[in-house]
Amino acid sequence: MTEQKLIAVVGATGSQGGGLVRAILADPDRQFAVRALTRNPQSAKAQELAAAGAEVVQADLDDETSVRKAFDGAHGAFVVTNYWVERTPEEEAARTRAEMELEQAEIAARAAKDAGVHHVIWSTLEDTREHFGDDERVPSLDDGRYKVPHFDAKGEGNELFTKYGVPTTFLQTTFYFDSMAIPGVGPLRGEDGKLAITLPMADQPLSGIASEDIGKTALGIFKRGDEFVGRTVSVAGEHLTVDQYAAKLTEALGEEVVYRPLTWDEFRALGIVSGVEMANMFQFYAEDSDRFTGDRDLELVRELNPELKSFDDWLAEHKNELKAATS
Repeated sequence: MTEQKLIAVVGATGSQGGGLVRAILADPDRQFAVRALTRNPQSAKAQELAAAGAEVVQADLDDETSVRKAFDGAHGAFVVTNYWVERTPEEEAARTRAEMELEQAEIAARAAKDAGVHHVIWSTLEDTREHFGDDERVPSLDDGRYKVPHFDAKGEGNELFTKYGVPTTFLQTTFYFDSMAIPGVGPLRGEDGKLAITLPMADQPLSGIASEDIGKTALGIFKRGDEFVGRTVSVAGEHLTVDQYAAKLTEALGEEVVYRPLTWDEFRALGIVSGVEMANMFQFYAEDSDRFTGDRDLELVRELNPELKSFDDWLAEHKNELKAATS
């Protein structure tokens, strides 16, 4: 039997990393073994992965020694940072979330270089500043440094893997279908009793993907190996307008879901947490839609991940969650 190559997975209890761990464990080819990196190996999710056959180790992207140790002996590593991680007020005061992601990306890149990792997949996003430039219609955030910090910092982090000479595939993700189960992103019942989506996308398509499919696609990239080192792979499961999302939700829920788009400025004015950043993000999605969707070649993604889900596929599995969220 050929010895299995080891893949170290950062964020193994999260959506993307967990998807990859489960994909490796379920792969009938058994080409890879998996080491699941988590800050808390005793958590219920970590223990589930261990019971399923993963090697679970403690590692924290803010602790370079732990990451370097966790990467030791690994053929490949999947690296994802969590902009939205829960933080204490002291942590919020110490550095911005964008600064956190950049520092963590550099730690991961350095650790991968030092450990001699043969292939890294870095989960990233577009840097929206390449589209917006100095556009004053779009408020700048983080002391004027970013337009959409959770996109821009990841895009900026790409250079760190190049700087350290790490053999890297840049895996650009997108909107999660899973977000449709979040009221205010997905359908929300209004005062008139009707379900409505109010995302500020105008009439432009919004690329979406089942979060689990990101990890499955990453496995496909690891299987193809050197062919994808140095390449950017942009993923999606389907490109749909929000009117089309609403129509599919109507069918799944058995109740009409309408699309009542807010403008970007109206969305910014709602006063919700991170509302300005989210409005900027949707403005980027809409204004740069032709390029954004064009970069996401569904045929290539399906080649890498034959189980790629459409939104209808995802709805078939999650409509009960959606019904609970909208009841």
